[in-house]
Amino acid sequence: MLTLTFHSDPGHGWLQVDRRMMETYGVRPSCFSYVDGNSVFLEEDCDAALFIDALKERGIEFNIRNVDHGSDCFIRRLRNWG
Repeated sequence: MLTLTFHSDPGHGWLQVDRRMMETYGVRPSCFSYVDGNSVFLEEDCDAALFIDALKERGIEFNIRNVDHGSDCFIRRLRNWG
């Protein structure tokens, strides 16, 4: 079972995934996602759904752990993808 972390603040949310896993499943994030080393934070409106769909298509079981940061999340200060 794969456990993913969903980070959120009052304005938005991001699904944290391993960069290699994202590339393996052919998910190409938009400029609204962020990167920090091997972690990619996929924005909730489109990119995260593409990754989740890729997992479902391959029959990969997963669960999502939610982390509410309460105020502006550290992810907003990371480098945008692309």
